[in-house]
Amino acid sequence: MSRVGKMPIAIPAGVTVEIAENNNVTVKGPKGTLQRVLPAEMEIKQEGAVLTVSRPNDLKRNKALHGLTRSLLHNMVVGVSEGYQKVLEINGVGYRAAKEGRNLTLTLGYSHPVVMTDPEGIESVCETANKIVVKGIDKEKVGQYAAQIREKRGPEPYKGKGIKYAEEHIRRKVGKAGKK
Repeated sequence: MSRVGKMPIAIPAGVTVEIAENNNVTVKGPKGTLQRVLPAEMEIKQEGAVLTVSRPNDLKRNKALHGLTRSLLHNMVVGVSEGYQKVLEINGVGYRAAKEGRNLTLTLGYSHPVVMTDPEGIESVCETANKIVVKGIDKEKVGQYAAQIREKRGPEPYKGKGIKYAEEHIRRKVGKAGKK
């Protein structure tokens, strides 16, 4: 039995879950609405304020889908009730970020500023010139947009310059040794 898949999902107050045919699940909450079509093989049941996911048999594919389906459902419930956020830090002399409307302008040592537009349902906030917070209700989209921002100038191991996640640790390397 899947350890992740058999865990029940608690539905907080203010969140409603609708399960239509072919496992088309809609989750509504105070932060917004998420909809997703989950694998049809899995059986999703709602009993009061608890969601459970079960699989029909122990085929390898169904075992894999069991935990995945439960995780996707849990992420939807948490997203509409609390939301998700990723914090990015910019390190380097002259490296900074600025926000204008939906546009995020990054100055990262290139000959031109890098302008990124926030996708639908995702908001980026510049708390300081060196700190960006990406917020949203869809965990997948928040992570993807944060990764796209980080990709513009990834952290390098010698001086630590670039964009990194706040919780990320960059393994530093020693530079080239001089001649004696």
